[in-house]
Amino acid sequence: MKQAVAAYGRFFESIAPESLDRLDGIVAPDVRFVDPFNDVTGIEKYRAVFRHMFETVEQPRFTILRTAIEGDTAFYRWRFSFRRKGAVEIWTIEGMSEVRFRPDGLVAEHIDHWDAASQLYERLPVLGALLRWVRRKLAV
Repeated sequence: MKQAVAAYGRFFESIAPESLDRLDGIVAPDVRFVDPFNDVTGIEKYRAVFRHMFETVEQPRFTILRTAIEGDTAFYRWRFSFRRKGAVEIWTIEGMSEVRFRPDGLVAEHIDHWDAASQLYERLPVLGALLRWVRRKLAV
């Protein structure tokens, strides 16, 4: 289990368009992936999520900050940095992935937990102003 957890973390830290073929030996054919934008099942749909990432951002980079293991599940605390296409500023998002492994070491389920509102939407010009206003109104 520890080897599979370490290998999956290394995959993310070195992810590149050409590395997506390596997913066949890392995730199950019926893998489920969930993040604030996607809920997909199957390795090809999982690959499509990453292909879309490479098409829409530049210099994407995951850094694994911490890892914990509980039974068949690993928790990865991570930082994701990227540039929007044509932009200069580097954006950073922090979150956690809850990853369940099968007995054979393949990833069965990968669920990302991160706050899309504060880390992404609030940074967008028009939508961000509205969300910041709503957040202030709801705050104690």
